[in-house]
Amino acid sequence: MGLKDSLIRLAGAVVSDMLRPPSQTKKSSRSTSSRSKASTAAARPSAHSRSAAEPTPSAPRAATPKQSEESATGTGPTLTVRARSRFPGPGDIPMVYDVSALGLPTFTYAPREDDKPDPGEIVWTWVPYEEDRSQGKDRPVLVLAEDSGRLIFAQLTSKDNVQPGVRQDRHGNSWLDIGSGPWDSRGRPSEVRLDRLLCVHPSQVRREGARLNATRFTEVVGAITEVYR
Repeated sequence: MGLKDSLIRLAGAVVSDMLRPPSQTKKSSRSTSSRSKASTAAARPSAHSRSAAEPTPSAPRAATPKQSEESATGTGPTLTVRARSRFPGPGDIPMVYDVSALGLPTFTYAPREDDKPDPGEIVWTWVPYEEDRSQGKDRPVLVLAEDSGRLIFAQLTSKDNVQPGVRQDRHGNSWLDIGSGPWDSRGRPSEVRLDRLLCVHPSQVRREGARLNATRFTEVVGAITEVYR
């Protein structure tokens, strides 16, 4: 085949392409575009496929709340205070004042004619039982000192726990006879507990009773000091 024939066929192919209807050209273009999109869609995973293939992040675990401190009004033995920052507040029942941790309070005889309970006075408050703080008794107490805005006191009882000249009862508790006074409406002699000091917020105390004379107060303080020596 000569060069002339080759040129004639090439020219014919060009003319044939130029004479092709436009619809066929667009259809071919759309077909190519559809094949391209299908290929892209096949390569990209669907949202459903991703959720099935990828693990769903778990929600953050809620923080475990700290256990609340032991309630002073719960059951069990009376709570003991070993730090001044843990003194009972308004509305709290009395707690045991730990002499071994806090030392003996500064005893002061300072009764005053006011509406506040003062050291040296016998007032009334609710005192929990040793073995079960959910139960107790409203009783007279002797205020011995003030510490960090709290009252340090010793409980009184009209029960005869010890005989004259004897300090300990059959349970090993120490008592001192302080005689009778206007704090007991029936005029019964009272004894003060020496080996169990307690503390309470002044709002929990009723100023009903009387002042203990200075000599008796000094005797009580001396006996308490001897117990904790």
